[in-house]
Parts: sequence; structure tokens; C-alpha cells
Amino acid sequence: MISTHILDTNLGKPAAHVEVKLFHAETHELIATATTNPDGRVSDFGIREFAEGAYQLEFEIAPYFSLQQVKTFFPRVCIQFFIEDINQHYHIPLLISPFAYSTYRGS
Repeated sequence: MISTHILDTNLGKPAAHVEVKLFHAETHELIATATTNPDGRVSDFGIREFAEGAYQLEFEIAPYFSLQQVKTFFPRVCIQFFIEDINQHYHIPLLISPFAYSTYRGS
């Protein structure tokens, strides 16, 4: 399973209502689209079977900052990652602020 969450480190709060797209990284084929819940999470993209390989999450953060009337340097964040074991849970958190972002392999 693949999941994610977004934390706005500028406000210290979850980033709700952010569109997140999941792609095959090699073909850029769209697999699924989801929107973060009020807790800034996408717990499940609704995909039950994954193959080993490279994937990409795209986070559309410009609209999120626009609603707050805040300019951002990064309108979209793209994170590529590799699935080696299809039986593991892959959690990819995103920490954002108007002029920076970071990520890590979560649990």
C-alpha cells in the first residue's frame, strides 16, 4: 500500500484538500488521484496490487497556498520512489512551507 500526508511546517498544521496524483515513474502513466483529508492524509489510493518499480507522487500545492493568500516558490512537488517489496507499506510524508519542502520514508 502507498500512503502520504502533508504537514505545513509554516503553520504547524496538516495541509488539507491538496490534490495528490500517483504515477508510474517510467511511463508517467496516471494510476490514481486523491485529495488529502482534513488531517492532511491520503491513507489509501484505492490500488490493491502494485508491481515492483519506480513510482511518483505529484502534490499540487499552489492552490493550497493560494487559498491562504501566500505566495509559494514551489507550485508542485514531485517525489519519485522505488518499490522493491510489494508486501510492504510505503508511506511518503511531505513537509511544506512557501519556500521549502522535504520528505522521507515514513512508516
